[in-house]
Amino acid sequence: MEKILIIDGNDDQRRLCEIELKSEGYEVITVRNGWEALLETKNRVPDVVVLDIMIPGMDGIELLSKLISINRNLPIIIHTSTDDYRDNFMTWCADAYITKSLDLMELKDKIRELLDKSKRAYV
Repeated sequence: MEKILIIDGNDDQRRLCEIELKSEGYEVITVRNGWEALLETKNRVPDVVVLDIMIPGMDGIELLSKLISINRNLPIIIHTSTDDYRDNFMTWCADAYITKSLDLMELKDKIRELLDKSKRAYV
């Protein structure tokens, strides 16, 4: 079962993603800040990370840099409520940038795409 790590400071958004992705058959791990995310990625390497930029403690861009330095091959989707960071050079290191919506279809499609891409890379 593929593991999806959701990093989001908003409890409702985290819960929505968890419910939707579990219904798709994924194991979902949720954390609310960057420090929890770093600890979690060391304990259980996820197959995909879904990262909000506005999280407590360190922001998502700083966390993105740390996650990439730990594992450059880890697929990361920035999932945030604003397009304001789309032109930030560091966000270009993520595999996707998706603006949040109550309809998670775009997010679910991108997760499937990245998982399929990862599987093909190991075949």
